[in-house]
This record gives sequence, C-alpha cells and structure tokens, in this order.
Amino acid sequence: QVQLVESGGGLVQAGGSLRLSCAASESISRFSRMGWYRQAPGEQRELVATAFSGGTTTYADSVKGRFTISRDNTKNTVYLQMNSLKPEDTAVYVCYSIQWGQWYWGQGTQVTISS
Repeated sequence: QVQLVESGGGLVQAGGSLRLSCAASESISRFSRMGWYRQAPGEQRELVATAFSGGTTTYADSVKGRFTISRDNTKNTVYLQMNSLKPEDTAVYVCYSIQWGQWYWGQGTQVTISS
C-alpha cells in the first residue's frame, strides 16, 4: 500500500509563496503520474497540477504561471511551488499518485491565503 504524506501548508498573505511536498513510501519512478488536487469549502474538487513520468506537466488554468510542479525521484517526493498566492487559492491540497491504474491519496494539507 503506497502512502503519501503532504507537508508545507500554512497561512500566508496574498502575494506570498508556499512550497508543498508530497513524500511517497516507495519509489515514485513507478508512478505514471503524480499531482495535486484542491478542495475549497463549497467548491468542486479541482485538479491543480500533474507531473507525468515522462516529464510532462499540466496545470489548471487558474494556476498557470504561478504554480510549478516537480518530481524528485531521488527523494520520492513531488513538490508544488506556489507563488503569487491569492485568497481564492485557499483550500485543502491533496496529493495523489497513480501506479498501474491504482490511485493513491494523501490526507491533505491546508493552505490559507489572507487578503
């Protein structure tokens, strides 16, 4: 059973930055994709960013140009660098991975942006 553990959430002012980390319990080189969803109260879950094993990355339109996802296979960790944060980025950010068609989820980390 793959375990994903997120860290790096917190409270920052608008315009600030945060870096989220998602550490996996096994080698992430086997994961076809890893990424982040977010869930804000009263909102639909949104796919924020994905990093594919071949190196491709994709982003939600709402975060393009501000967020960067990266994978470090040596540390079995995926990162989400979030810059120019806005109050509407406030949400629980949840890491996910896919291995052989099986989805795995972290428990989530709260990100709160104050105006």
